[in-house]
Amino acid sequence: MGRNNYHTSVGDCGLLSATSKAIARLQRASQTFSERQAGCVTSPGIERSAFHPLEVPQLIEESFDQILATAAAISDPFEQAFFVMVQLPYLQPFDDVNKRVSRLAANIPLIKRNLAPLSFADVPRQIYTEAVLGVYELKKIDLLKDVFIWAYGRSAARYAAVRQSLGEPDPFRLRYREQFRELIAELVRARVGWSDVAARIAAWSEKEIVPDDREHFAEIVEAELIGLHEGNFARYRIRPSEFAWRQVWEAR
Repeated sequence: MGRNNYHTSVGDCGLLSATSKAIARLQRASQTFSERQAGCVTSPGIERSAFHPLEVPQLIEESFDQILATAAAISDPFEQAFFVMVQLPYLQPFDDVNKRVSRLAANIPLIKRNLAPLSFADVPRQIYTEAVLGVYELKKIDLLKDVFIWAYGRSAARYAAVRQSLGEPDPFRLRYREQFRELIAELVRARVGWSDVAARIAAWSEKEIVPDDREHFAEIVEAELIGLHEGNFARYRIRPSEFAWRQVWEAR
């Protein structure tokens, strides 16, 4: 019986938890086959391996649910990540890209805990393949564990370097992020000229910003308005047609 006969949609299987939906989306994004096959719980063969995964759709579904339940019960995010990276490829719940989905899904617990994400960009393909085959053929996780630890060390170091180059976020800007976005978009859409900006900001701030923060808030809004250009106005949810306000602003 061909594997497409086991084709069952994630929705039909009842995999309705947030994690299962996230994994299904990861699978669809990674899928190299047609959209008709994407997001399916099924059972392919394993290249270069005598290991044969489950083929009965009901058992695949039950095992998939059990993997998610067990992962949810694990408190340590690194253990969660490694558990998912081992179990998903071993179950082979999707037509294709099971290993890729497992590597992406391993980032879910890390990102939820605000930890550095995991990347396998520097891992030699041959070593990773041998590590996964060790799980398939021998049910041994030792090599894959070593690969995981090595890859995460590299990923964390790279992530730390990137964060350092970007600098720490401004707490004031973070606190008023939505207010900045709302007011700047409002000023642009209203085509407010330079001479009227200060008064409009002051009037708006009286309703939305605590007194001690109003002066600094106004300074940032004015600086952001001055710095608006074609490459960054979208961050304020401003449409290109609305950015024609720039002509009014430059005529100040």
